[in-house]
Amino acid sequence: MTETWHFINTGSNDPFYNMAMDEALLNFVSRGEIDPVIRFYAWNPATLSVGYFQRLTKEIDIHKVKEKSYGLVRRQTGGRGVLHDKELTYSVIVPETHPEMPKTVTEAYRVISEGLLEGFKALGFNATFAIPRSKEERAKLKQPRSAVCFDAPSWYELVVEGRKIAGSAQMRQKGVILQHGSLLQDIDVDDLFDMFIYKNDRLKEKMKQAFVDKAVAINDISDRHITLKEMEHAFEEGFKKGLNIDFKPLTLTPKQNEEVKNLIEKYKSEEWNYRK
Repeated sequence: MTETWHFINTGSNDPFYNMAMDEALLNFVSRGEIDPVIRFYAWNPATLSVGYFQRLTKEIDIHKVKEKSYGLVRRQTGGRGVLHDKELTYSVIVPETHPEMPKTVTEAYRVISEGLLEGFKALGFNATFAIPRSKEERAKLKQPRSAVCFDAPSWYELVVEGRKIAGSAQMRQKGVILQHGSLLQDIDVDDLFDMFIYKNDRLKEKMKQAFVDKAVAINDISDRHITLKEMEHAFEEGFKKGLNIDFKPLTLTPKQNEEVKNLIEKYKSEEWNYRK
C-alpha cells in the first residue's frame, strides 16, 4: 500500500532560512505535527555550507567567500564544505521508527537514496549505487554513529559513468532521520576550490584534480541542458517511485512559521557558524 508523505518546495532562499527550515521540519516530525516530509529548495545568494564538525577559520578562506559575495552557514550535518549554486537541494525527514527505515545510518541512506536513483533514471541517466567491495569497507559499515558516520554513506553515493553525481549527509536527532543533499545541475570547480585553505598550490591542484575525477554535475554529462524545473519534476516522481509514496502539500501554521523565524537567528549567529 502506498503511504502519503508531506511535500514542500520552498524555492530559493538565503542560507539561514534554508538551514532553519530543515531543523524546524525535523522538530515538527519529532513532535508528530506533520507526517514524514520531503522538501526541495535552492539558494540565494549562492552559499558555502560547512559541515557540523569542520573548523571554519582553519579550513575556509572567509575573505574569499565574502569577496565572491557568497553566503556562509554551518550545517547540522557532517561532511565537508559544499558550494550550493546551480543545484536542486533536497531534504528527507522521517521518524527513525518508520517501518521502512533501517536502523543503521548507511542502510537508511541507501533506502532514501532509492528516490534519487529513480530521479536520475527519469532524467535519462544510467545511475547506480557505489557499493563497498572490500571486507574492511563492509566492516566499517557496521559501525553506525561513530566518527565514520558521515563518511560511510559515500559508499552508497550515486554514480554515473564512474563519477559521483549527488552528495548527501544524514543525521539523527530527537528520534528523527534528516538526510539532505545537493543534486548538481552545474558546477564551477575553480570557484569552489578558491574558498578552501591549502598548505600550498600544488596540494590545491592535486585535490582539485581528484575532485574532477570523482564528481560531476548533471549538465557535464548530459547531451542537452537540463533545467531546474525538469530536475524538480524528475526527482518528485523519483521519490514517489523509489520510496513507494504519494505526496500531499505542506502548509505551515503561523506558529510553525514563528519557529522557523526563531531558528533563522540561530543560523545567522557567529556563535553557531564560528563555533569550531
